[in-house]
Amino acid sequence: MTQLKDNISNIRTRIAQAAERAGRNAEEITLVAVTKTVDAGIINEAIKLGINHIGENKVQEIIQKYDLIDRTQGVKWHLIGHLQTNKVKYIVDKVDLIHSIDSVKLAMEVNKRAEKINKIMEVLIQVNVAGEESKFGISVEQCDEFVKEISGLPNIRVKGLMTIAPYTQDPEEVRPYFRKLKDLSIDIKQKKYDNVDMEYLSMGMTGDFEVAIEEGANIVRVGTAIFGQRQYK
Repeated sequence: MTQLKDNISNIRTRIAQAAERAGRNAEEITLVAVTKTVDAGIINEAIKLGINHIGENKVQEIIQKYDLIDRTQGVKWHLIGHLQTNKVKYIVDKVDLIHSIDSVKLAMEVNKRAEKINKIMEVLIQVNVAGEESKFGISVEQCDEFVKEISGLPNIRVKGLMTIAPYTQDPEEVRPYFRKLKDLSIDIKQKKYDNVDMEYLSMGMTGDFEVAIEEGANIVRVGTAIFGQRQYK
């Protein structure tokens, strides 16, 4: 518990410092604790220490942990990993924000499932800014048309953009990708599409979240720096 407390405190300090460097208010930046492979008991300890946004990569882990997590603290759930259309039905009633919309087919399925439970599902568009073949997401060039196409779906609300930067030892190398996503967000915002507002920019993880904040991120997704190296079974 002491180590976890120190880790969370350290991340919050680094977020505040990065925000200050960028002339921003740290309170406008949401820390999503990425809980992939982390046991529910440890997640509940993190919640006691003030973590109120948790992000899961896999639908299966949300299902397994959902009823074990302390929801009295108003915790919000984020699905941050790739989402298959056949899995939408399992999580649309559980998560507050889906970060990984990357196809019209997926958007339509989320809309359909949300409509069935009378919910407006908030989503982010995953953009593959670096054009990496190993990553999901739509291209920068396709993004505007894609947002326009799905903006008419009544039970989803496009709340912004998300990206996963290329892995690198030097976070400075990914600064241009974060800047590009910020610019794209501004461009789309100016179009004033219905059901679309570019409120959130989800970018930056353990290795590069400070650079992401300096470039405009207001959601950062941090796992390893909070919970330590993953223990894959």
